[in-house]
Amino acid sequence: MFFVDTIEVPGLGNRGYLAGGPRGAVAVDPPRDVDRLIAAAARRDVRITHVVETHLHNDYVTGGLELARLTGAAYLVPAGARVAFERVAVADGDRFDVDAGLVLRALATPGHTPHHTSYVLEEGGHAVAAFTGGSLLIGTVGRPDLVEPRLTGELARAQHASAHRLAAELPDDTAVLPTHGFGSFCSAGDATGEGTTVGQERAVNEALVKDVDTFVADLLAGLDDVPAYYAHMAPANAEGPAPVDLTPPAPADAEEIAARLAAGEWVVDLRNRVAFAAGHVAGSVNFEADGQLATYLAWLLPWGKPVTLLAESPQRIAEAQRELVRVGVDRPAAAAVGAPADWLREGEEPRSFPRARFADLAEAYGSGIVVLDVRRASERAQGHIAGSVHVPVHEIRDRLGEIPGGTVWVHCAGGMRAAIAASVLDAAGRDVVAVDDSFAAAGPAGLPMARITPAEAGERTGPGAEAVLLDVREPDEWAQGHAPGSVSFPLSALTAGGDLPVAARHRPLVVVCRSGVRSRDAVALLTARGLDAVDVVGGMRAWVREGLPSVREHGNGGPTA
Repeated sequence: MFFVDTIEVPGLGNRGYLAGGPRGAVAVDPPRDVDRLIAAAARRDVRITHVVETHLHNDYVTGGLELARLTGAAYLVPAGARVAFERVAVADGDRFDVDAGLVLRALATPGHTPHHTSYVLEEGGHAVAAFTGGSLLIGTVGRPDLVEPRLTGELARAQHASAHRLAAELPDDTAVLPTHGFGSFCSAGDATGEGTTVGQERAVNEALVKDVDTFVADLLAGLDDVPAYYAHMAPANAEGPAPVDLTPPAPADAEEIAARLAAGEWVVDLRNRVAFAAGHVAGSVNFEADGQLATYLAWLLPWGKPVTLLAESPQRIAEAQRELVRVGVDRPAAAAVGAPADWLREGEEPRSFPRARFADLAEAYGSGIVVLDVRRASERAQGHIAGSVHVPVHEIRDRLGEIPGGTVWVHCAGGMRAAIAASVLDAAGRDVVAVDDSFAAAGPAGLPMARITPAEAGERTGPGAEAVLLDVREPDEWAQGHAPGSVSFPLSALTAGGDLPVAARHRPLVVVCRSGVRSRDAVALLTARGLDAVDVVGGMRAWVREGLPSVREHGNGGPTA
């Protein structure tokens, strides 16, 4: 019987695997801290005979080369990946014996990278598992834009073809075991769920249920920001990563911490955001050890800048080291354990800032404060607080000068990224309040939203309501179906400087289009005129999906349901 053990790397949203039989095993896409794979093999009492890479990774430093060296395993890397070390160059169709009756078959699946290769584990000639790396994920695929911008469209089409190849060649009961998709920024969409099969993906995966043109258009439209440290990962993996050193960093006392801050180095407090806000070393920044530490610290940290770690215990420091080596932040300059009282020089006081909920922000809103939204652009597009300033957390360090003066109330989707941004602002001497709350509470708290859901739009513009639903699609689109009582005013007329229809004058405006793109442009123009306007997330598409009423113009000009 075969086995598959999953090696979770939750901070990066990835998984590695150890799979094999009674005596031999293969390690797939191992993280850099390879002791976990070695321990897993020891528990199974198997020898790692093969270490395989599905592709040259863009989001983490691989442990494959070191694991192969330590175990004497064959190191399998796709032939198309240009690397500076000896390896077994893998081509489509190559087969490798893992154990008696257990074979690993290479399947070329370009798309995430040009050379991407999946590996099918066959027991007795039957495919039992497919290690799909960044190809077929749970419900989605790996993003195609991490290699070279000019290749993105071509790779997106290759992703579609590769997904279809996997679905065509593998039985429905084959387990799909991707490397990315559990929070990884290598995923092109939201990958939800813990496990899946080829049959399940055939029914729901966006690459398998959409035609290629629709798939590519939707895929490219949904691509989000790429962590800055990704630029350093593929070159490190191509060169051949050095072994990791997880020995404890040199201890730092209060004088050294102050000296490192004065030198412009980063001092990172790993405690939870509640403890940090209550008291911390002035100038330090907060990245919770329990959050996506490696992703966000490596994203914001100037590459190569020394970093000193502060935590409650040596264990926390060791855990942080392990996470950081996975993204190439190899050796902390120093570390200190304890609490702020241990990290401050005699006579120094800890710095602090308040935390709040969206209900507190609603009370303070309009009193001259700055509301700073540090979510990604794709999140903000789904709805945001009217009048808020938008600087994604990963850009906060370089855009501090764009944030208006005054007390800054910082929010994200849940509190973790707001805490990071608040700490960076606090270190720069700004007065901050960290909103530690779910963004879903913002609207119910009474904060004015710049974008609203179709259901909220229906409530605001229903019979007897003060607001009017302004449809900015073109007349032919309007005639095909629109909300009852809505007023037609095409965006083309608005951009030409046209006057609002009489029915929409002197009333709050809720703006809708087909998908939510044109309505955002319309709101920008309307608010520039001094009008009260919000737009509907998802447009009429979302309106219809939610079962809200729609009418269309009949041939005689009258409406019909």
